[in-house]
Parts: sequence; C-alpha cells; structure tokens
Amino acid sequence: MDIKAFQDYYPDDVAHCYGCGHLNDQGLQIKTFWDGDETLTRYTPEPHHTAVPGYVYGGLLASLVDCHSTGTAAAAKYREEKRSMDSLPALRFLTASLKVEYRKPTPLGVPLEIRGRIREVKGRKVVVDVELKAQDAVCVTGQVICIQVPEDFLK
Repeated sequence: MDIKAFQDYYPDDVAHCYGCGHLNDQGLQIKTFWDGDETLTRYTPEPHHTAVPGYVYGGLLASLVDCHSTGTAAAAKYREEKRSMDSLPALRFLTASLKVEYRKPTPLGVPLEIRGRIREVKGRKVVVDVELKAQDAVCVTGQVICIQVPEDFLK
C-alpha cells in the first residue's frame, strides 16, 4: 500500500511551491509523512546546493525547515479536526515566522533527516519545532509559526 505524503494532498492551484510543490518540476518536491507523533522528511542535497566545498548552502536548509513545517502544520490541523487530508475545504498554511539555528556545518552528499514536533495548535496557528540531522548529527534546529490561509486565498 502506498502512503501519500502531506504535499501530495495539496490542491493543484497551490502545489507550485519551490520547496514542496509537486507541480514544480524545478523545485525540491520534498515529501513529509507522519512517524508516530513526529513528522519526517528525508532529502539528499545535490552538488549544486553547495555553500563551500563539501557543505550544504544554508538557504536550502532554511527552505527544508520551512516547507517541512508548513506541511506538518496542515497535517496537524487535519488531525486535530479528525479529518482526512483529502477532505474539503483544503487546509493550507504559510509561514508567519521562521527561526533557524545552524548548529554545525551540514555535509553535502548525504541524506538529511528533518523531523517536526507540534508545539501548539491554536485556532489558525500551528507552531512546529524542527530538527535537521545529517549522519545522526543535529546540524540545524528551528521553530516555525505557521498560519492557516483563509479559504478564499486558495481560489
């Protein structure tokens, strides 16, 4: 049985994001899933994602934290409402605040693991704590405040 990623449920009219849009052929097209009470994205940077030889560009790492978190926020809100992610109206979140802390250089050419933990779901706001690891070492931590977009924004 195939399990769909959170991003696979995004309606086509909002599935063009560079980081997580499945309709953006040039984008990262990250995929996020539940892993117990946490969310999980795995992504392997390409050689062109270089900051300095051997290490990943920090902007890419921030993008991964960002898009992982907005997908996590949507999944958390669906879960709170006891709805499946393919139910309507569609729930989409945008970033209101992105805090990224670079703990150590992130090596290039190895799979990265991004994990999210829901700190808070309150009304239209979801706060996600994120940890990005490479080779079992924490390289980046972050906290993202995500805001649910109004339904008319999606039209």
